[in-house]
Amino acid sequence: MKIFLAVLILTPLHIYSQEVDASDILFLKIQELEGELASLRSELESQAYLIEKLLNEESNQVENKISLDSETDSEVNAFRFEGINDSKSIDEVYDQAISELNEKDFQGAKQSFDYLANNFNDDEKIPLSLFWLGEISLLESNLEESEKFFQRLASDFPDHWRTPLAHKKIGDILMMSGEPDAAKIKYQFVVQTFPENTASSLALQLLENME
Repeated sequence: MKIFLAVLILTPLHIYSQEVDASDILFLKIQELEGELASLRSELESQAYLIEKLLNEESNQVENKISLDSETDSEVNAFRFEGINDSKSIDEVYDQAISELNEKDFQGAKQSFDYLANNFNDDEKIPLSLFWLGEISLLESNLEESEKFFQRLASDFPDHWRTPLAHKKIGDILMMSGEPDAAKIKYQFVVQTFPENTASSLALQLLENME
């Protein structure tokens, strides 16, 4: 009889213990998921902040180039792509894309930059469009597409002022793709090829962190 009572007393405690264990596991899983979401949100916010910073940098670069001959500038602004029935000039399409980027309409900006990069011919706006396409794809965590845009910029416009950073971005993508050795080679290339560029300082810092 005593044994029977003991079993009756202990059984609810055993069931309660199982319920507590299950609750603890569920709570820990929820915490883990919340941590992953917070990490992803932080990455997206960092990339969005970087895009805003790069936009400001580009704005300063554009202001420094305003000293170009006004007549030449007028001809560029009036340029229309031959063979496409489109009423917008290169500058109009690019300004629209930048406006969409400033408004964080990344899909709209991506479509505008892509349209510009594939339908016009301009040694300044096309590489910039490719750069922003790479940045937006990186924001979307589409590493393969992002690398494609940066590679196209680096190969088609090797002397453009955004090319050093494009090479460094390719190194970042290789690192994120789990290829540290390839990333290291790319960072070393940036340091050796563009020693005076800001991208070189960034690449050097990453190399030091890899040691």
